[in-house]
Amino acid sequence: MSETKILLSENELPTRWYNIASDLPFSLDPPLGPDGKPIGPEALRPIFPQEIIRQEVSTERFIEIPQEVLEVYSLWRPTPMYRARRLEALLKTPARIYYKYEGVSPAGSHKPNTAVAQAYYNKQEGVRKIATETGAGQWGSALAFACNLFGLECTVYMVRVSYEQKPYRRIMMETWGAEVLPSPTSRTGAGKKMLAQDSDCPGSLGIAISEAVEDAATHTDVNYSLGSVLNHVLLHQTVIGLEAKRQFELAGDYPDIIVGCVGGGSNFAGYAFPFISDKLKGAREFRAIAVEPTACPTLTKGIYTYDFGDAVGLTPLLKMYTLGSSFVPPKIHAGGLRYHGDAPLLCGLIKEGWIEAVAYRQTEVFDAALVFARSEGIIPAPEPAHAIKCVIDEAIRCREEGKEKVIGFILSGHGHFDLSAYEAYLSGRLEDYELPDEKIRDALAALPRF
Repeated sequence: MSETKILLSENELPTRWYNIASDLPFSLDPPLGPDGKPIGPEALRPIFPQEIIRQEVSTERFIEIPQEVLEVYSLWRPTPMYRARRLEALLKTPARIYYKYEGVSPAGSHKPNTAVAQAYYNKQEGVRKIATETGAGQWGSALAFACNLFGLECTVYMVRVSYEQKPYRRIMMETWGAEVLPSPTSRTGAGKKMLAQDSDCPGSLGIAISEAVEDAATHTDVNYSLGSVLNHVLLHQTVIGLEAKRQFELAGDYPDIIVGCVGGGSNFAGYAFPFISDKLKGAREFRAIAVEPTACPTLTKGIYTYDFGDAVGLTPLLKMYTLGSSFVPPKIHAGGLRYHGDAPLLCGLIKEGWIEAVAYRQTEVFDAALVFARSEGIIPAPEPAHAIKCVIDEAIRCREEGKEKVIGFILSGHGHFDLSAYEAYLSGRLEDYELPDEKIRDALAALPRF
């Protein structure tokens, strides 16, 4: 098949999500309570619907997608996969480059794949409102969209620096009926605590999570929804990789290298996990590369240990690569990659050597974004631009080594609401930031001890 655009018909939309927990050749350490003892599913009941909790702890290989969710998915799914022929020609590489494009969703990213599912399950249990956090705004936009479809109220605690940098994301959420607040706020105890420490606090995903969890835990008709990290979120995103595998079949190819950016891990996992299942079974061999910013290098400089998912300590402790839940990241433009930790499933696979991790500086990422935009035509969001930088490096390596390889990556969203970042780059105002080792040591010193 020689087409540049590889499409699936609506009747090829996957009807089941893939759960990689069923195929892991190792055991993950369980979540812990604040006392350091393992907790069971019942600990999640105050903030999550029962079906989400069941999926969070499930080891079933496949989980059926409800018909109501499939009907919403069909508004934009299956999403296209493209052969990046113009990029290949520009780089003069023998590599064949493919990208799965999630920017065609109503919210402009991959996030609705789990937002729709979570809104549906909450509606089924009679929940009135969902509280959540958002970094760059993609997740908040997706949940606002999903809550609107299912008749739920939605409150979004948006990291303050992103609230100020990305007003159009806020307007998008408000257009779908969501209440959007710059975090930290004075509405919650967690927010007040952070503002008391720093009245100009730029916020972090950890702080915003604390506020949203507190909101849900203190109101009986409010639940919490998370856009990344947890098992059920990664599960819902595997609709991406399941489609991509079929599209690679149609193209007559299979990736030698799989690439995705990582903030919490959901877009990378959603794309890569259905392929990694082949690798775990010994059916295929390839490299899987997770890409992050040097400003928030959780996978490349963090440590693998238990930590809270939020800044205040309201969530269970998860075993993951972390920079410490007290870590407040710098004001880089890739707001979706500013989380202090990563998904336990992803971290376990990295720890066991199934996945690699690399980090890049902000300006070289935007260099790559412009190369892509000027060859393929799509302006990428700053987050997947990290993946593009890695893809370009790998394609150049193929050229230098004279090796013909297949590279697949996920373009998880467009950059139409990130043009202020491009303006800063084009005007020479965009600065690199590499997190100093001493700041990492300071943040890690605050990790919980048992």
